[in-house]
Formats: sequence, C-alpha cells, structure tokens
Amino acid sequence: MQTSKDRNSMAQYQAVHLVSVLLSAIMVLAAVCWATSNIGEIAPENRAVVLRLGALNRVQESGLLWALPAPFEKVFLLPASATVLEHPINGLLRSPAARIGDADVSTQSDALAGSGYLLTADASVVQLDVRVFYRVTDPFAYALQQDHVLPALDRLATRSAVVICASRDLDSILVARPELVASDNGAAERRERLRADLVNSINSSLSALKSKGMGLGIEIDRADVQSALPATAVNAFDQVLTASQQAEQAIASAQNDAEKDRQGADQNADRIVQVAEAKSSERLAKARADTATVAGFASARGSESDPGLLWRLYRDRVAQILSQAGSVVTVDPRDDARLILQGADK
Repeated sequence: MQTSKDRNSMAQYQAVHLVSVLLSAIMVLAAVCWATSNIGEIAPENRAVVLRLGALNRVQESGLLWALPAPFEKVFLLPASATVLEHPINGLLRSPAARIGDADVSTQSDALAGSGYLLTADASVVQLDVRVFYRVTDPFAYALQQDHVLPALDRLATRSAVVICASRDLDSILVARPELVASDNGAAERRERLRADLVNSINSSLSALKSKGMGLGIEIDRADVQSALPATAVNAFDQVLTASQQAEQAIASAQNDAEKDRQGADQNADRIVQVAEAKSSERLAKARADTATVAGFASARGSESDPGLLWRLYRDRVAQILSQAGSVVTVDPRDDARLILQGADK
C-alpha cells in the first residue's frame, strides 16, 4: 500500500509536470506568434516596405506578405502609389493667439499682427488657406522620413506661397478691386495659374531635397487654394466696391438720359427738316403757279401771236407788285443818261 508520503510526492510530481507542460505550450505559442508576426495581408490601398536589418530589402504591393519576424525584418505600411493623400498647410493659418488679439488690436504685438498674412507685390496683404494632395512616389525615402514628412511639407508649402504671393499683385490672387481688372482679360488666367505655380514650386523644392539625398518620397498632385482679405480690410474694400458700383450706376443712368436727349433732338431735327421741305415744296408750287401764266405766254409766243400781249400782262401784274413797295424808282433801260442815287448817310 502507498503511504501518504508517496502520495504527496506523486501529487507534487504531477503538478510540476503540468506546469512545465503549460509553460512549454505558452513558449511554443509565443514562438509561433513571434515567427508569424510579420505575415499578413496588405490592403489594396496600401503597400509594405520591408527592411532587413535596417537596409531596404523589398517593396511589397497589396496581397499576402511573408516576412521574417523582428528584429530580422521590419515592415512599414505605406499608401499605394495611386492613393492620393490630403494635408492642410497649417503654417499659413493665423495663429490662435493672433485671432484672440484681433478683438483688441491695441494690445496685439507686432509679431502676432502679421501672423497668417502674406505680402503681395503691390504691398497688399492676403490670407491663403491651402490644402495639398500628394502621392508617395519613393516608398523607401518616405519610410525613412515618415515622422518628418508632414512638418517638412508644411514648411515647403509655406515658403512657396510666400514667394508666389510676393511676385503677384493682389488682383492676380483674388478679385479685390473689380473696377481695375474689368478690362484686364489676363487677370482671371493669372488667378487660375496660381494653383499650378504653387504645385510646381513645391515639387521643385522636393526635387532639390531629393538631389541632396534628403528626399521625402512624395510628389504633389494638386493644391486647393482659398484666398481672402484680412478682416480689417474687408470693410474698406466693400466700401470701395459699393462706391464704384454706385458710380457705374450713375454713369449708366447719365448715358441713358443722354441717349434719350439725343433721340429727342434727332426727332425734332427730322420734324423740322420735314416741315421745311414741305413748306419749300409748297412755296415752289405756289411760285410755279404764279408764274405759270407768264411762262405759258412766253413759251407760246410766236410770229402770229400778239407782240404786245406779254407787255400788257407785265404792266397788269407789275402794278400789283409795285403797289406793295414804299417807293419805286424806274429807269428806262434805253436811256443812256446817268442816274445818281442817294447813298446811306455816314
């Protein structure tokens, strides 16, 4: 028969064996998890960069990834080449302290007064809200600089915006004075070209960093730019715009009145001309009627007509004409005597 001591020894042995088996199972499970820690599926919108002992080993596109566990191989998940990422440029925004100081301008410092404002070529100021859309073109460089990509992109975009605004006047960035650019067809084109110039400037800076071995591994596809005037200048520009619109309305009203006056003058002139033409036609007809008899006798006079008929008609008519004159002096055309007429007194 087994003694109590033998039974205790057996129980202890079984307990130790159970603990050892459990620990062995845990160690095997941990080893399996560690060995398969870098094995997984990569989503279609991602890709993986595999570093083996710190050196670039391969770039794995979407699908199943087989990689050695850490520290032998390290895996970085990055966006796919077709994935476009969005990032707002916070360096161009007005700081919170400056926005608080806008309520009391007298207490605002000079350092905060210019926060978020960009100087233009015509000594004006403008605010830009920029969002850039970029793609990862160099996975290895992006993986190495991943923690510094967005801060560096902020600085590069801010620098490019400062340079571009300094090379343009205010109306080439936004429509602040429409009365000055109404006849300038190239102003709208320059405003549309602002986005393309900003993208090209940022990409040039990224290329310069890449040529120096400090590339960020990204490329800018496009940029959305919203421009605005400072709040303190909006009222002044609104007043100028209102005044210019009122002036344009006054000019248009004056032009309408002038056109009405011109049309009225043209109508009066046409009426006067028509009345004058009608009166001249009437007078001409009356003169022809008055001289019709004499002209008829003169044209019909021949060898068989009475030679004294025309003179009798003349004497009959001339008496009526001369009766309307105050005084009449007659001169015989066949008399060669000299006639002296009294002139005006001097």
